[in-house]
Amino acid sequence: MPTIKDIAKIAGTSVTSVSRVLNNRGYLSEELKSKVFQAMEELNYQPNEVARSLQKKQSQIIGLIVPDVAHPFFGELTAAIETYAFSQGYKLLVCNSKLDSAKEIEYLHMLRASQVDGIIMGSHTMDVKEYLLVKQPLVTIDRKISDDIPYICSDNYLGGGLAANELVEKGCLRLAYIGGNTELDLLAKKRYDGFRDVLAKKDVWHTCMQTNTNGFDLNEYKQLAENLFSTYSEIDGVFASSDLIAAFILKECHRLNKLVPNHVKIIGYDDVNMSSIVTPELTTVRQPISLLAQKSVELIIDQVKEKEISKETIFPVSLVKRQTT
Repeated sequence: MPTIKDIAKIAGTSVTSVSRVLNNRGYLSEELKSKVFQAMEELNYQPNEVARSLQKKQSQIIGLIVPDVAHPFFGELTAAIETYAFSQGYKLLVCNSKLDSAKEIEYLHMLRASQVDGIIMGSHTMDVKEYLLVKQPLVTIDRKISDDIPYICSDNYLGGGLAANELVEKGCLRLAYIGGNTELDLLAKKRYDGFRDVLAKKDVWHTCMQTNTNGFDLNEYKQLAENLFSTYSEIDGVFASSDLIAAFILKECHRLNKLVPNHVKIIGYDDVNMSSIVTPELTTVRQPISLLAQKSVELIIDQVKEKEISKETIFPVSLVKRQTT
């Protein structure tokens, strides 16, 4: 296995100079860097990232734990986090918890042992005790663990209110909320709170149907959509807590020959790419995924640099009106 001594010999420079190039320290001429990189390529040299991170006290790696990277929202969020992290000189280590608390804890232990510079937690398991033991910088998405750990989210309560107002203004009289379990300790449950409170003020009837505590089960989404219309056939307006759930409602309406938006109006939440691909195109509450991603990385980096940070960041949302209303 080649060493930096071998690189120095081929590049015609000192070991110290090679080390400075590898760690990007001090003044480095383009000629020197070119010679070192050429020698590295010739020798097929791969820097020992673990050793470098121990030396620098930083790994330039951020850990991300999400419940399901295949879910459209978390897939787009992960991609946005990776893109911004990379632009800031960081790599991303993604862990897919699948809402398994034991698996999530194992991933958390792995990230701590790997000396990542920080951890972004987007997973939704109930157990949070392990996170309170984390010494590395930590940021949570759509979940508040403690007053000391920064969290970010969109204005879920406002989003629910926007959806309720839109459906009522479009003439809906019997509404439904269908989404994640409201017993989970998640800020996203405020989507239902905002929806419910607006309808209460307007004295409009609604029902609420929700997933079990595991969530993110496509078969369960399908069953919920079927149960909604078999139980309440007269429903004429639906607010879904995600665009993915809204797509299942749209599919069920098609199966039942319920025209959208003539017979049933549907609003989703997130504004992921699929919302403008389905037919008819989905009206939805847009949360700024790119801003959520950027802020989560910035909060990690600022903690690494020991800067003062805000413990709460709530981004505004907006209603994107398309063809389902």
